[in-house]
Amino acid sequence: MTDYKEFENKMKKTCDALTSQLATLRAGRANAAVLDQLQVDYYGSPTPIQQVASIATPDPRTLLIQPWDGSVLKGIEKAILASELGINPQNDGRQIRLVFPPLTEERRKELVKQTKKYAEESKVAIRNIRRDAIEKFKKQQKASEITEDDYKIAEKDIQKLTDEYIKELDKIAEKKEKELIEI
Repeated sequence: MTDYKEFENKMKKTCDALTSQLATLRAGRANAAVLDQLQVDYYGSPTPIQQVASIATPDPRTLLIQPWDGSVLKGIEKAILASELGINPQNDGRQIRLVFPPLTEERRKELVKQTKKYAEESKVAIRNIRRDAIEKFKKQQKASEITEDDYKIAEKDIQKLTDEYIKELDKIAEKKEKELIEI
């Protein structure tokens, strides 16, 4: 019978992408994941901060970034300032301290909106995967590679898979929204 693994894998990757995208949203608590998207200019090439410095969380609201090479300190500071983190880095000449202020109600609402937007984009991606799958099976049916009954079964199975992954996306987004509101 028809193999759905290819489409299921794409849907799973979409869920994973949403999870990592939401991890970069700052939730009032120090989380090194907010730095995942930041690149620092390291000897002329953009390099993730994690590859040029150690990142520690001395307390729940602070991240401590200690570069292995002191010459990259200014570059890290510049990357943080240019990002959308909204946090001013405190540079003492050897390390950078990021203090996460408590979230305001307005900022929480903004972050919840952003979470919903990311989740909706992921749902669109899942629906596009479904569309591609159905098109593939339709072509196979037209080329007489599968019967009309097989096509109908495949269509139902893909829809079921789509519904499962959309529920999964909703769970991921709901968990993040709860985290943002409860802090």
